[in-house]
Amino acid sequence: MSVKVTFLPARKEIIVKQGTTLLQAGQRAGVHIPTRCGGKAGCLMCKVKVQEQERKNLSKPSTAEINKLGTWLNDGTRLACQAVIHDSVVVELPEDKLKAAIRKQLEKQQAERDELW
Repeated sequence: MSVKVTFLPARKEIIVKQGTTLLQAGQRAGVHIPTRCGGKAGCLMCKVKVQEQERKNLSKPSTAEINKLGTWLNDGTRLACQAVIHDSVVVELPEDKLKAAIRKQLEKQQAERDELW
């Protein structure tokens, strides 16, 4: 059976087969999910967030995820390389750190300009 995966904030959607990991779905959708360990739950770089009502649409956290993420699991954080898709799901990707720094700097500059006028 095929299911839909939506990646936020890019709003990219892809149809994949059940049993696909979030990392595989992201790669097929052209969404960059960083990873260094090759999908073995070793690097923690592929963290994503899943809203509470969507969590049932993924596999239960693996032992590796439980050991690596601990209490982060409570807020919906999953490792994209370990989370297997069972049904349609919306996934939130964290903002790239460099992009976040640039965005904050631009917002600061805009606020300073607004104060001048």
